[in-house]
Amino acid sequence: MEDYFNIIVESYQGYANYLWNEIKNPSWHNYFYWLIGVSGFFYALELLRPWRESQPKFRKDFWLDFFYMFFNFFLFSLIIYNAASNVVVNFFNGLLESIGITNLLAFEVMSWPMWSHLLIGFVVRDFVQWWTHRLLHRVDFLWEFHKVHHSVEQMGFAAHLRYHWIENVVYRTIEYIPLALIGIGLRDFFIIHIFTLAVGHFNHSNFKLNLGFFKYIFNNPQMHIWHHSYHLPKERRYGVNFGLTLSLWDYLFKTNYIPHDGKDIKLGFPGIEKFPKSFAEQNLHGFGKKKPEE
Repeated sequence: MEDYFNIIVESYQGYANYLWNEIKNPSWHNYFYWLIGVSGFFYALELLRPWRESQPKFRKDFWLDFFYMFFNFFLFSLIIYNAASNVVVNFFNGLLESIGITNLLAFEVMSWPMWSHLLIGFVVRDFVQWWTHRLLHRVDFLWEFHKVHHSVEQMGFAAHLRYHWIENVVYRTIEYIPLALIGIGLRDFFIIHIFTLAVGHFNHSNFKLNLGFFKYIFNNPQMHIWHHSYHLPKERRYGVNFGLTLSLWDYLFKTNYIPHDGKDIKLGFPGIEKFPKSFAEQNLHGFGKKKPEE
C-alpha cells in the first residue's frame, strides 16, 4: 500500500513540474503551446470564413469550452488522472507478473521505419477510440457522462475538448493494452496526439472545407455536425458518425449518416433544456441513477 502512495505522490510532483516547465519553456515539443497554436489557427479560420455566418464570434458557451480545453488537456492530469493511471498501470503490470507475463509487447514497431510505426500507432489508437466512442453511446450509464460533450448547442473548435472527465478514464483505460502491445514510444504518441488534436478541432469548427475523396478517410465538420444532431431517425437512436479522426470506420461499418447539408440543424439531445449549464454541475452529472430515455 505504501508503494502505491509513493507512486501517487511522485506522479503529482512529476506532473506539476512538467506542466510548469511546459509553460515556462516554449518549444516544438511542448503540448501547452501546441494547444494554444492549434486553437488560435482554427479560431482564425472561423472568424475569416465562418460556415454559419449568423453564429456569434463568441458563440454560446465559448468560454466554458475554452476552460474545458485546458482542464481536459492539462489540469485533469494534474489533479487526478496522472497519479491514478500510474497506480492502475503498476497494479495491472504486477497482476500480469504474478501469472508469469512480464512483457505485453507483441510487435517491436519502434524498430520499423518512423513513418510505419507512426501510421500503425495512429490507426490502432483511432480504431480503438472509434469502438470506445460507440460504447459511450450504447451503454446507458456511459451515455450520461457523454452527454456533456453533446450539450454543445452552437458548434465551434473548442467544443472538441468539452467532455466529462470520466471519458478520459474510459478512453485511456481501453487504449492501454492495444498501444502497449505495439510498444508506441513517447515521441510517436506526441506526434499522433498533436495530429488528432488538430483534426478534432477541425471537425468541431465553424468552418467548411470540401475534402473531395478524402472525406471517406478523414472526419470533417460537415460529417461530424450530424453526430451532434438533436434529431436522428429511430433506427439511428444510438448515434451516427462516430469517427474521431478517421471517417473510414463509419463507412466500413455503415454508421455514416449525412442526409443533407447540416449547416443549420439543431444540436444536442432530447432533454438538453434541463441539462446542467455550469462546469461543476456538468462534471458531477452522470453519477446519479438515470432512467433510459425513450
